[in-house]
Amino acid sequence: MTASQLVLGVKLRDDARFDNFHGDRNTRAAQRLESVSHQPDDVPAVVLCGDADTGKSHLLQAVCHLGEKQGRAAVCISIAELEPFGPDALSGLETHDIVCLDDVDRIAGQRMWEEAIFHLYNRIQDRGGLLLVSLADLPASLPFELPDLVSRLSHGLIIQLGIYRDEDRMKILRARAEKRGLVMADDVASYIMRRAPRRLGDLLGILDILDENSLQAQRRLTIPFVKTVMGW
Repeated sequence: MTASQLVLGVKLRDDARFDNFHGDRNTRAAQRLESVSHQPDDVPAVVLCGDADTGKSHLLQAVCHLGEKQGRAAVCISIAELEPFGPDALSGLETHDIVCLDDVDRIAGQRMWEEAIFHLYNRIQDRGGLLLVSLADLPASLPFELPDLVSRLSHGLIIQLGIYRDEDRMKILRARAEKRGLVMADDVASYIMRRAPRRLGDLLGILDILDENSLQAQRRLTIPFVKTVMGW
């Protein structure tokens, strides 16, 4: 399996753009990344650091959307998608102007993977491209074995994302609902927030379920309707 074959199956999410990245906690980080995306020659690489559920994947895809709008070839792929095919799956990705690798910390401590990413970094730099990666923490705080890779990543632009507060999660929930054409009153949003898991991905998964059931039942979102659908 080659990188070009893998990339054929990788599609960007339409809802992962800079203009719909909500939540005040990481607004400045998103603005900084968008600014860099307009002038990528200013940095050798960009490293997004943060816990799961802080919007790293959204922002990486947003960079690719912006790059494609500028006429640049871009690809965003998760290491989880590449792992079954081994480190050689990275070969050829440097032909893109923008390469985004999500969840790179998954291979920390795996020497062959680390070397493959290190060499990909160098190939991208040689071609004048831009590499962006996401990590759970700062490069030096993760169990990487290859000092040269840690050095390369540490000398890139480090953008740290904070964990969303409840008000951010509420804002994101209502913004996503509005985008789907769903009217979510304050009391309904508060009810969902009190009972939903704290993880943003789970919260948005609940919105998917409510949206689907609302369409089928031709019902608007009310607390009784949410109770019935979710069994709360």
